[in-house]
Amino acid sequence: MLRCHASGMLLPVLLFFGAVAQAQQVGPIPPPPAPPAGSPAGRPSDPPGKPQPTTIQESAASGISATPPAKPVEEIVKAFAAHESEFRNERDNYTYTQTFVIQTIDADGQPDGEMRMTSDILFTPDGKRYEHVTHAPANTLSRITLSQQDMDDLEHVQPFVLTTEELPKYDVKYVGKQDLDDVGTYVFDVGPKKLEKNQRYFQGRIWVEDKDFGIVKSDGKAVPDIKKHGNENVFPRFETFRENIEGNYWFPTYTRSSDTLHFTGQEVRIHMTVRYANYKRFGSTIKIGAPVGNKPN
Repeated sequence: MLRCHASGMLLPVLLFFGAVAQAQQVGPIPPPPAPPAGSPAGRPSDPPGKPQPTTIQESAASGISATPPAKPVEEIVKAFAAHESEFRNERDNYTYTQTFVIQTIDADGQPDGEMRMTSDILFTPDGKRYEHVTHAPANTLSRITLSQQDMDDLEHVQPFVLTTEELPKYDVKYVGKQDLDDVGTYVFDVGPKKLEKNQRYFQGRIWVEDKDFGIVKSDGKAVPDIKKHGNENVFPRFETFRENIEGNYWFPTYTRSSDTLHFTGQEVRIHMTVRYANYKRFGSTIKIGAPVGNKPN
């Protein structure tokens, strides 16, 4: 995900955020809340690192039943990919607010740099989507730099959607069944069949609701890491939770990551959160997270 400054090379900061500012005091990201009401809690986060294939023993320990599903796995995969295609088209009709926070953590467990940005995803009068930044304090990250791949992953990989169109690019392996709170799910391990140049992919695990076939949770990382010409661009593991807020569609509402990025010569620990709130489709509003006060009459 993130470029390291260890090489001593001058690495450009994404122009959108400008140059790195002088250090200022930052506080730690609050502990991750319980997943939003209506979203499955899921299992605890796995240790940071590259997602690995899950064995039967691991599945049993995590509460995943290896019992074969009632219908063929191929039919389930086809059904959830078709549902995800519908969901992607539906989400494209929504505006929402996105709050992104990333911190680097020092040896004492304290944040020593932070970047924070809140933006509204909106439509122009002629129907084109755009991002309007509403809050972006000075960027105090000094040990890492965000890249264009980071911003692309924030938009496309972390709120992972596996559609019928994208399905041929992935190997999908059935792991078993698991109840997340009161939600029955099918569990799959997912990874790219091959890595195409300049393309980004998800590698990890997804939980698919067993009635309407929407993805309700994903746990993995964006691949590939990029290391060439003396630059290192590596990416953290993350979890994304979705919430059922409209019919049978599950919308991403929260992404979190606590990982250590392994660069040549040093390691950088990071905390990251992304919150999606205030989903709005045309004249209908569905608010997620803290309520917004109304003006008194």
